[in-house]
Amino acid sequence: MRRAESFRIEGRVQGVGYRWWAVTAAREIGLAGWVRNRADGSVELLAIGDPEALDELAAACAKGPPSARVSAVTRSAAQDDGSAGFGERPTA
Repeated sequence: MRRAESFRIEGRVQGVGYRWWAVTAAREIGLAGWVRNRADGSVELLAIGDPEALDELAAACAKGPPSARVSAVTRSAAQDDGSAGFGERPTA
């Protein structure tokens, strides 16, 4: 069963390879969706997959890549946008 969740990651998460890292992590976990920077300095991520995989991604996002300093990860239910695979989107 596919479930969709939106993640907002805050802290030192731009300019540290977070998006590239998130694409790699989500693909390895087997999730669909996308990631993008936000104008406010946070990172937004839509992940679609099974609940256990979403939990695994949430735990990984709380750590992020070595240069990141994550201060908060907020999860919320989202609509499945039909994404196939996982990629980057332009800053919003």
